Amino acid sequence: MNTPDDFNILQPETLDDPYPFYASLREHAPVYRVPGTEVYLVSTRPLIEEALDRHDEFSANLTGTLITGPAGEPTIFDLSRFGSAVDGIANADEPSHAIHRKLILPHVTPRVIAALEPTLRTWASEMIDPLVKEGGGDWVDRVANPLPTRAMALIVGLPLEDSGRLLDWAMTGTEVLAGSTTIERMAFVGAKTREMATYLSEHLNRALEAPPARPAEGIIGELARGVREGLISHSDGVSILVVLAGAGGESTSSLTGSAVRILAEQPELQNELRANPERIPAFVEEAVRLESSFRGHYRAVKHATELGGVQLPEGSRLFLLWAAVNRDPAFFANPDSVDLQRPNGREHMAFGRGIHFCVGVRLAKLEARVILEELLARTRSFSIDPQNPPRYVRSLFVRRHAEVTLQAEA
Repeated sequence: MNTPDDFNILQPETLDDPYPFYASLREHAPVYRVPGTEVYLVSTRPLIEEALDRHDEFSANLTGTLITGPAGEPTIFDLSRFGSAVDGIANADEPSHAIHRKLILPHVTPRVIAALEPTLRTWASEMIDPLVKEGGGDWVDRVANPLPTRAMALIVGLPLEDSGRLLDWAMTGTEVLAGSTTIERMAFVGAKTREMATYLSEHLNRALEAPPARPAEGIIGELARGVREGLISHSDGVSILVVLAGAGGESTSSLTGSAVRILAEQPELQNELRANPERIPAFVEEAVRLESSFRGHYRAVKHATELGGVQLPEGSRLFLLWAAVNRDPAFFANPDSVDLQRPNGREHMAFGRGIHFCVGVRLAKLEARVILEELLARTRSFSIDPQNPPRYVRSLFVRRHAEVTLQAEA
């Protein structure tokens, strides 16, 4: 097996197929310093769980990220250039994180999410029907990207007609964490992020203008209440909305793109789910384990310490690789294969762990289940268009397809 130093983490080959690199990390360097930087990749479950439990030493605040330097080398970008550290919900430490989460949770309860199913099913039908009638098309552009963004707008309380703008902002915004982004591109991404923040700030202001007796609908109404009552600042509210707008659509877009690509490449599995739709939830778990929507998340090292016997300087950063853990043969038997009867199939870390476990997990799984049910019910088969192989967004952070062109038979 190659050692981690044999890989260039920003090479297209490594970004498109990172799993040999992850296996090398687990085997040779579970805490691995990215050459030329103070970023350390953490790739085994015990060490990631330890890092997540050491809140006093490792901060969730997003203060810096890897980018591509002028010679193609990994280098660190200080996010203070965009303003202060990003610390809304997923990137917040306690006690702020608990307050942020408490404001959001009433809008993502099992009852609230279940009530969205008829709407999601209608949207899925409206998007999938023409694609199937046309004999196929780009699944990502037609379904996987637009539907989750519309669902995010609905639950947050943003105008559905703005879904296209929100999608553009969200997909551009995740380039901040891609690693493959250059300093020149970061200037454009920063401008787009500020544009999104301005839009969200305006909508939060409108929610604040609503009388308390008739609050704005959705999460934005709850955030407005939090601002009024002094639980959070206005800037906190905007930061939370930025995170929700970015991650809310991204996670399900990635999941449904990967899930459909897996099924398109495995007709026997496709037929099994068509005949046994009750197994679709198990497949959703396997799809997100195999192709974790977010490959990992950063933690900032508050003071000099160690992890796994590796010394970590103050101000350095960890990158916790959920995607490496989710294919670890020490925890999952035959980790590179789909197993609908996997006994520990729901014990992956694709949605994080602990206090920062994804608040939108129920919505993501519901969207994926509904989308797959509707696609399978409307087709006898679908496969990858051999003239247009799947393409990935090249990113250290997300595992998302840029294109999955299908051939579909009704």
